[in-house]
This record gives sequence, structure tokens and C-alpha cells, in this order.
Amino acid sequence: MRSTAHHADVVIIGAGIAGLSAAHLLIGAGLGVSVLEAEPRVGGRLATDEVDGFRLDRLGPLLCTSWPELTGTPGLGAPELREFAPGVLVHSEGRRHLTGDIRSARGALKAVRTRSSAPRAPRAPWAPRVPRAAQSTYGHEHAAPARGGGRGGVVTGAIDRARLGAALSRLAATPQARLLARPERTVVGSLPGVGLPGRTVDGVLRPLLTALLSDPALTTSSRCADLALRDYARGGLCVPAGGSSALPELLAASLPPGTVRTGVHVTAADITSVRTKEHGELGCRSLLLATGAGAAAELLPGLRVPSFHPVTVLHHTAPAPPPTGRSLVLDGDRSGPVAYSAVMSEVDPSRAPEGRTLITSTVLGTPPPDLDRSVRAHLAALYGVPTDGWELLAAHHDPEAVPAMEAPHDPRRPVRVLAGLYVCGDHRDTSTVQGALQSGRRAAEAILTDLGVPGAHEGSPRLPEAA
Repeated sequence: MRSTAHHADVVIIGAGIAGLSAAHLLIGAGLGVSVLEAEPRVGGRLATDEVDGFRLDRLGPLLCTSWPELTGTPGLGAPELREFAPGVLVHSEGRRHLTGDIRSARGALKAVRTRSSAPRAPRAPWAPRVPRAAQSTYGHEHAAPARGGGRGGVVTGAIDRARLGAALSRLAATPQARLLARPERTVVGSLPGVGLPGRTVDGVLRPLLTALLSDPALTTSSRCADLALRDYARGGLCVPAGGSSALPELLAASLPPGTVRTGVHVTAADITSVRTKEHGELGCRSLLLATGAGAAAELLPGLRVPSFHPVTVLHHTAPAPPPTGRSLVLDGDRSGPVAYSAVMSEVDPSRAPEGRTLITSTVLGTPPPDLDRSVRAHLAALYGVPTDGWELLAAHHDPEAVPAMEAPHDPRRPVRVLAGLYVCGDHRDTSTVQGALQSGRRAAEAILTDLGVPGAHEGSPRLPEAA
């Protein structure tokens, strides 16, 4: 008999948030669980490095306060979340335009009444008007050019703001099942959709969706885009206090001591055993692969590996913070490498030493060869301040940062390969922190069902085989 130290009911390979959240549910049902992680820390891609007192995310995804998984996942408790300012700050045609809270018609009208203190808006792009359609929430109706120029912009006047707010309000109230039943296309193919002016779609929704989906070409499934906009419409954008690693660290710290073993490299695995470099063979009753898609396919040949959206995150410090407050700054013109940026020391002061400024910027796709110079030149335009004196603290590029959700995409891909073998992660759900947590829950429910363990999973349908 193997010693109890080398045996568990369930072995989980990978200590990202998907695997850690599954471990909580399995342990809560009375099973013995061992989580094996090759890296010296937990979290997977949700890593935060400390440099000279700054806390710098390697990936830094945008979260939504509306996600129930952030407060309902066992082990997370109520994590501290730091919210961005309502709305977004869009840079277009040399100007910055503060949309205000565009998540409701009332909020949009309020933002218009107070816009005298906001930056001046740019003129809007335009094209001929096309008939209205109703299949997509974020569709594109080309509008006539705005007149006057000075107060025209990406969202021009109270009417455009109210129409956008009303569209997002309707989306927030739409059941998920109805969104998933809509015809599926790419986002870019769905832009000729619901009667919002072209200047609003191109100037606000397109850069916002680019940021939410990490997809500059907008080849993502229109259904996944609907889900992302619905989450945004229901709550504001936020980040975890202290960095993205706070979430997996909370999950790991609340597990029983000895559950998570870091620095363990798995060389082979099957339903009843796992072979490691450091500890030999470990026995189990069920195996859950909770790694990234590529690593999971290495251990489970034949598992489909999606394409990925590369992401590069850069962190700068500046002598003084740019005058944008807690706003998320979007590039409405797609005129440079930066998709979005924010003064993170304003959003989350715990990420920078007192009195210091931290600007975090995200580049989507293949980064330019002269990365820092190109980014700082673009940031000078986005923020309207000189960036020659900014210092680059860190830059992290991940070619497999975000699994692509190209149409057709199943946001609830099966997690059960066969009885005793399971897989979870954001590549089995939506490519978000929320999707990773959801897939971990679904995998835990499947394991409990197959092992016949009573608990909260009872009544859940058996899951089909993974592909």
C-alpha cells in the first residue's frame, strides 16, 4: 500500500484558479485532494511580481464586479476589488473623450449633464446609414457625420449616450440562455447589427470589446462578446487589490496545509496514478488536468488546443500621474500598439509605493520590435503628456495568454474525458477569470457525480466526453 502522503482521492495537476477552485469543492465534499504545480508559486498566468516596491501583473486581465464567481467561489471569500472609474476614456483624432457611466440611459444622460468638466470629445468617423437589424447587441449603424466638430465625438450628445445606455441596459436584463441561442458569427461580422450610430460603435464599443476580449481583430464569437458586454453592463470593471495573484493566493491559503505542492513536475499521468520527477508515482482515484491548454494536451494527446491571443503587458513609472484618474484609457483610432492603459496607482494604490506612479499598458497581438519606444510614443498621445522621462519597470509577453474564442465556440466545453479523467481551465469555458472558475466548478461536480459522492452537485446532469 502506498503511504497516505503519496495518495489522494483526486490529484489535480495545475494550481491556477481553475484547479484551486475545484480543490475547494472536492475537499468540501470530503475527498482527499493533492494539487501539484510545476512552478514555485500558485496562480498560473495570474502572476504578480514585486519590483522596487511596485506590484506588477504579468497578464493583468480586466475583471467585472458583476461576476458572481468572485464572491461565491469557496475559498475566495470577499476579495478586495478596486474599481475603475465608471465609463471609459476614449482617445480618438487627437482628443480624449470621457464617456461617463454608459451602462444605463440614466447614467449616460447624467454624464452628458456633467461633461463640462470632462476632456473635449473628438469628431466621429462616419459612413452612409444602413437599415437597423436586431440580432446583435453591439451592431453597427453607420451615421451621418456630426456637425460643428467642437462638441461632436465618439458618443455625440445626450441622444447617442442614452441610446447606448439603453442598449446596454437591455443586454444586462437578457438571460444568458437567450444570448447563447442567438445566431453566431464573428464580432466583426456582427457589427452591421442594431441601430447604434457608427461613431458610437467604432469609437466606444469596438475598442471596449477589444479590451474585454483581448482580440484586436474581433474574430471572437458574437455570443461570447454578448456575454462579455452583458457582464460589463451589469457591473463596473475592476482588478484585485494588490495584483492578480491575490485571487489564487487566497484560494491556496484557505486549503488544508499540504494540499498544494509547488515545484512538482509531472512526467506522465493516467486515471489511477501520476508520475513525477520529485516524488515518483502518486496514486489516485480520479485525475483532473487544470493546466493551460498546451500543457494539458502534452499529458493527454488528442485534446484539442485552441489558437491564442498574444498579450504583452508593460509597466512604467512617471514623475507625476497623468490627469486621467481611475479611468481606463482606450485607443479609439487603433493608431499605435497600446489597446488600453490605466494609471494603476490611482485604481489600486497598493500596487505602487506611496507617492509613486504606476502606469500599466496592454499591447495585443505581436508586439513591435522597438516595444518600449513605440509604446511610450503612443502613451504620450493617449495621455496627452510627455513620456520621455517615464521609466520602464517591466514588460511581460505571453504568446498563449488568452485562448481564442473564434466562432463557433462552445462556452461550456465538456470537462469529462471519461470516468476518472477530467480537464478544466479557461480553454474549456470563456477565456476569462470567470470562465476558469466556472470550469473548475463544473469539473468538481463531474468528479463528485462519477464517484457517487453526495453533495451540492446532486441533480447536475452527467457531462458528455471531452473533445
